[in-house]
Amino acid sequence: MTKLTKLSISVVGKVALITGSGSGMGRATSYVFAEAGAKVVVSDINEKQIEEVSSEINSSSGTCLKQILDVTNQENIKVVIANVIEEFGQLDILINNAGISIPTTIDDENYEESWDRTFDVLLKGQVNLIRAALPFIRESDCGRIVNISSTEGLGATPRISPYTSAKHGVIGLTRSLAAELGSQGITVNCICPGPINTAMTAAIHIKDKQIYARRRVPLKRYGEPEEVAHMTLSLCLPAASFVNGAVLPVDGGLSIKRA
Repeated sequence: MTKLTKLSISVVGKVALITGSGSGMGRATSYVFAEAGAKVVVSDINEKQIEEVSSEINSSSGTCLKQILDVTNQENIKVVIANVIEEFGQLDILINNAGISIPTTIDDENYEESWDRTFDVLLKGQVNLIRAALPFIRESDCGRIVNISSTEGLGATPRISPYTSAKHGVIGLTRSLAAELGSQGITVNCICPGPINTAMTAAIHIKDKQIYARRRVPLKRYGEPEEVAHMTLSLCLPAASFVNGAVLPVDGGLSIKRA
């Protein structure tokens, strides 16, 4: 068929750095980008997990670079970015996915420690990655930054206030940088996953998940990591060039359900 459109839906040859890619949504995102032809930088604090992910990508004829990455360590971040440029000569896409959740109450004696650790990973970690990657993303003809927030960034749940606060911050960061970097041709967008079957929700009993989903989610189920990953990819396509500052819930309709 004769091509009728101008914009590309291909990321072949683009270099994508994905944090927290050892498991869950990060692992799924690494697989989705690799299958789409991107050169994937698999990064995580868990060496064993990134070894598994990179091995699977390479054995499937994908292109992958594995990097141990602690998003709270600025020197580590600089080394990883330098390694990416040395290996591939470019960096086009940054997916800020690394995350933790520490349940706590406001009067817990360790609350301040939980708060600081949560913000260091979920919010400051994203800032550190963006600042380190930005000089190279500026050189790309398709600069894309996607920050992973949560439906907690759109609402609130008891006993996880550090997590909820940080995820609200991710949305604010995304919108601010979308306004700041848009004139440079870089888009900055945000994904807000809802209830997803990941390690973070693995401790929840299956029956409790089913009850919650039937009550709160119009699709009546938890989502899968790959469903989030495909939406992340969609924001990084060259054809997504006019999507900037978007906050996209991937939650089966949870965020719009009121009864």
